[in-house]
Amino acid sequence: MQNPPLKSPAFFIHDLRIRLHDTDAAGVLFYGHLFRHAHDAYESFMEHIGFALPALIGTGPAPLLPLPIIQAQARYQRPLRHGEAVRIELRVAEVRDRSFALDYRFFDTQGRACATASTVHCLADAQRVLPEELRRALTARIADLESEKRFSSGSSRQ
Repeated sequence: MQNPPLKSPAFFIHDLRIRLHDTDAAGVLFYGHLFRHAHDAYESFMEHIGFALPALIGTGPAPLLPLPIIQAQARYQRPLRHGEAVRIELRVAEVRDRSFALDYRFFDTQGRACATASTVHCLADAQRVLPEELRRALTARIADLESEKRFSSGSSRQ
């Protein structure tokens, strides 16, 4: 059974179209480009929550807050083809002192799940923690998701 796209405020939506340069010789999304599109969604999301990457990481030899990806994985379920419109739903999966994890779900125009991905972003400086404002902005997205789950399941706390 397919999972329909969620419309929770906890999910950030990023739309795109598969371009020819994204595909392999068979006209299917080249596997590594899934991460490029996930990263585009990440950049848009960070800007949306008030932490645009140019300001966050700074320019020059000493970035303000370097957040390299330390883990990434993907699972492909259905091919994405040249010219196809794609919707990415990004959600914050976890927030820790020095890192955060994001999950991505890729859907075609019929709402069919095509791929999933996840990334973990971690501060490069082991002596620092994520700024409190960033932690709050990320954690608020998790809280939104939890309240959406409770609402959609009809359960109540006891």
